[in-house]
Amino acid sequence: MSGHSKWATTKHKKAVIDARRAKSFAKLIKNIEVAARIGGPDLAGNPALELAVQKAKKTSVPNDNIDRAIKRGSGQLGEAVDYQTIMYEGYGPQGVAILIECLTDNKNRAASEVRLAVTRNGGNMGDPGSVAYMFTRKGVVSLPKNDLTEDDLLMAVLDAGAEEVKDSGENFEVISEPQDLPAVRAALQEAGIEYDTDEAGFVPSMEVQLDVDSARKFMKLYDALEDLDDVQNVYSNADVSDEVMAALDAE
Repeated sequence: MSGHSKWATTKHKKAVIDARRAKSFAKLIKNIEVAARIGGPDLAGNPALELAVQKAKKTSVPNDNIDRAIKRGSGQLGEAVDYQTIMYEGYGPQGVAILIECLTDNKNRAASEVRLAVTRNGGNMGDPGSVAYMFTRKGVVSLPKNDLTEDDLLMAVLDAGAEEVKDSGENFEVISEPQDLPAVRAALQEAGIEYDTDEAGFVPSMEVQLDVDSARKFMKLYDALEDLDDVQNVYSNADVSDEVMAALDAE
C-alpha cells in the first residue's frame, strides 16, 4: 500500500512519500534543524546534517526551506528550538512489537499523544526495554529491483560495508551498520544504481506474520501514530504476506 512503507516490516516496500508530503516535509525539516543545532551549519563537517539535507532534497523539499532550517537550527535566526529524541515501546495486534521514535520540544505532550493513539487503536504501551531488545539499529537502503539481480547489487555494495542484500518482494534492501550508510549510498551512486530511501533505522530480529484482521487493525494504529507531529518513525516486527496485502487492497 502506497504511503505505508514502515507499518508492514520497516522494509520500505513502497515509496514513503505521497499523500503525506506535507507531514513528511515537516519531519525532514525538523531533522535538519536538530542536526544543525548539534553539529553546526557546515555540511562538509557535519555528516548528520549532510544526510538530513540529502534526504530532504530527495523528497523534493524546496531549497529555501532547507536553508532556513539550517539557519534556524544553528541559531542564526535567533534562539533555536531544543528538540529531544524519545523512544516509546508498545504492542499491537497479535502481540507485534512497536518502537515509536519521537522528536519533540514537549515531552509531556508527546507522551500523552502517543499513549492516546496506541490505546485508542487497540494497542498497549510497554515499559522501557520491553520490546527494544527485539530490534537492532542498522543502515537500510531500499531500492526498486528493475533489472538488477541480488548478485549485481551485492557486488556494488560489498566493499562499502554492506552486510547483506534482502529480497523484500518489489524491492531490494541493503543492510549495513549505521556508520557505513554514507559509503553504501556512495557505492550505489558510483554504480549508477538509483535508490528510494536510505536511513538508519531499527530492524527486527524476528517478524510476526499478521492475518487480515490484525493487519487491518495494525494499519489503523500505525496511521494514528504517523499522524502525530512529534512522531518521526514507527518501527515494528509485523509482516504481511502478499495474500493478506492483496485482501486489504481489495477492501
